[in-house]
Amino acid sequence: MNEQVAIVTGSSRGIGKAIALQLARDGFKVVVNYHKNKEQADLVLDEIQAAGGQGIVTAADVSRSEDAQRLIDSAVQAYGRVDVLVNNAGINKDQLMLRISDDEWQQLIHTNLDSAFYCSRAALRPMMKKRYGRIINISSVVGISGNSGQTHYAAAKSGLLGFTFSLAQEYGNRGITANVVAPGFIQSDMTAALSPEQITKIQAGIATGRLGTPEDVAAAAAFLASPQAGYISGQVIRVDGGMSSL
Repeated sequence: MNEQVAIVTGSSRGIGKAIALQLARDGFKVVVNYHKNKEQADLVLDEIQAAGGQGIVTAADVSRSEDAQRLIDSAVQAYGRVDVLVNNAGINKDQLMLRISDDEWQQLIHTNLDSAFYCSRAALRPMMKKRYGRIINISSVVGISGNSGQTHYAAAKSGLLGFTFSLAQEYGNRGITANVVAPGFIQSDMTAALSPEQITKIQAGIATGRLGTPEDVAAAAAFLASPQAGYISGQVIRVDGGMSSL
């Protein structure tokens, strides 16, 4: 995979960063994408290069069509191809439905769902030329089961499922797969703010008895990005420690 190119949206921190680093370790040239924090994105690229990998950093607000196109174009201009697209960019602002403003609703939908459409549409053209591609959409178990205080977030993440299933059917005969990774409770800035009591309660509902890590999610995404996953498409992989089985 030394010649293959992967784009990871929202990869300056958290899950996106872990995916970018894992793909670089697997031999991909990686396009690190950020919206606001160039310094963090540059640090991710520094880690990639320090480990002997290759990549570039591209600023883009992927909730905007023109920025998403520019992101894909940056990969094609730098490397001549796009093999893997990981639609990871997303935000969440917990709020009861009656308190969600129109602007908040639109922001969640634009960032979490529209971005996947814009980036995938742009990436399909270079993928179709090669008759090869891997599109991986980072959803959430909330998009499957719902969650109080997250109707806008759940709607966007659930929308990614139908989007992915349809994409898999449309372009499977062109050598392009589309799959979903649905994380559960993952260690993050948000979970770091929880009390020990809250963490204990959450872990009691997880079969493995622990929170996940960004690296757990990255491992699933990296497998789906590999040539070995060529017969897996239109699927959802839950990375939730067995929470959904209890």
